[in-house]
Amino acid sequence: MGDTSTAVRFAFSTLGVPGMPVAEVLRLAAEAGYQGVELRAHPEEPVHPLLGVRERAAVRRQFADAGVAILAVAGYPKVAADRDGAGEGELAQELTELVLLAADLGAPYVRVFPGGGDRPAAAADADAARRLAAVAPLAAARGVRVLLETHDSHRTGAAAARILDRVGHPGTGALWDVLHSWLGGERPADSCAALAPHLGYVQVKDVASAEDTTPLPLGAGRLPLAEVLAALGNGAGLGHGGWLCWEYEKRWYPRAAELPALLAPGRAHLQGLLDAAPAH
Repeated sequence: MGDTSTAVRFAFSTLGVPGMPVAEVLRLAAEAGYQGVELRAHPEEPVHPLLGVRERAAVRRQFADAGVAILAVAGYPKVAADRDGAGEGELAQELTELVLLAADLGAPYVRVFPGGGDRPAAAADADAARRLAAVAPLAAARGVRVLLETHDSHRTGAAAARILDRVGHPGTGALWDVLHSWLGGERPADSCAALAPHLGYVQVKDVASAEDTTPLPLGAGRLPLAEVLAALGNGAGLGHGGWLCWEYEKRWYPRAAELPALLAPGRAHLQGLLDAAPAH
C-alpha cells in the first residue's frame, strides 16, 4: 500500500443503526475497525441538538475514552429551500444549534442538505450561498465546517460547487455522497474535480440500481466505488481528515439487512479498493 492510503480513516453513520445507544455504537466501531462515527442528529437518536451541556460532555468523553472520533453531526437543514421570513429565522437557528452541538462534541463537521426542490437554480443557489455564508464565521470560530451534501436539488458535484464557490469561506465545504452524484449522471472523476477545493469527506454506499436504492453491503451493488477511490487518488484526494464514511440507510429501509455484521466486511472491501487504486 502506498503512503497516501495509509492516511485514510473509516467511519460509519448511525443512520445504519437507528436508535442504538452510544456505548453499543462505540463497541461496533472498535470491533469492526472503524476510527470514526457520523452521528445522525435527530431527536429519534441519542445525540441531537436538544441535549444539555452535561449530556454533551458525557458523549464526548465516551468517544474519547473509546478512541473513536465523532466525524460529523448529520443535520437536516435545507439551505436552498424557499423560506418566508419566519422560516429564515428558524433555519438560521437550526444551523447555529448544529454548529454549537458539533463544537461541544469535538466534531469537525456539520452535514446539511440543499433541499431546493424544483426552484429555479439561480434563486436556490443564491439563497443557499447567503445562508451558508451567514453561519460560516461562527463555524470557523468554533473549529467546525458546515458541509453541503450532494443531494436532492444539488446532487452532483458541479451543482454543489456552484454554491460553495460563491460562499468562498473555510467554515463551509462539501460532503460528497457518491450515490447522489451517480444518480445525477456525473462521472466520479468529474464529481471529484468539482468538489476538490471544498471537500470535507466522502460518503460511500451501495445499491442495486437507480430504481432500487435499498442499501446493500459494499461491493454487492452497482455504485462505481472503485472509480470513486481511483478519482480520489488512493485516498490522497480526500479532505483534510482522510475520511470515508459508510452511510447505510437502514432507518429508511427497515427490511434491509442489519448493519453490524456487515461493518467489518465493508471496511475490508474499501481497503481492498484503496490498495488497488492508483496513487496520484
